[in-house]
Formats: sequence, structure tokens, C-alpha cells
Amino acid sequence: MVAEVEALLAREEDIERAARSLKAISHPVRFRILCTLGEDEISVQEIVEQVGTSQSNISQHLAILRDKGILASRKRANRVFYRIGDARTLQLLGMMHEVFCGKVA
Repeated sequence: MVAEVEALLAREEDIERAARSLKAISHPVRFRILCTLGEDEISVQEIVEQVGTSQSNISQHLAILRDKGILASRKRANRVFYRIGDARTLQLLGMMHEVFCGKVA
């Protein structure tokens, strides 16, 4: 683990990308969206229903996540579907779930 951290710190562009990604997912609504998506592809309407806020609010947060390269989207007819577009984000969410939501010894 220490070697991985040292390798990350060795490249400035990696540090900048990691910081931008963490900043993008740090907002509670955006984090909730990512947790809702997990490994699935979900429509905007389903995200709205599961996260529990307005569609305009969700759309703003989805745009931020998409612009930062965290989400990918596709359109089918008049529906837009989102998925996490980076496997590293899925790994990070899994680790955060384990650390913060796992059983306390």
C-alpha cells in the first residue's frame, strides 16, 4: 500500500486527477448518486426516485460527474442512462463502503 501511495505522489498529473475526482464525489448528493449506480446503468428518473431530490438538482450533479469523467451516459429515445465510467471509481466506492459501512470490530 505504501508503494502505491508513493507511486501516486510521484506523478503530479495523477495527484491532480485524484484531487479533482475526490472533490467531485465529495458532495453528499453526488456520492449518493454513485452509490445508487454501483455497477448498474440507471436512467435519470430512477436516480431521482432513489436519491430523493428534484430532477433539476440531480441533472446538475450528473453533469458535474460526467464532466469530470466519472460517469458515462447514453441516450435511448428520450431517456438518458448513466453508469460509472471508470473502474477506479468503483474500486474507491467499494473501499469506502468497506471502511465506513463495514462491521465494527
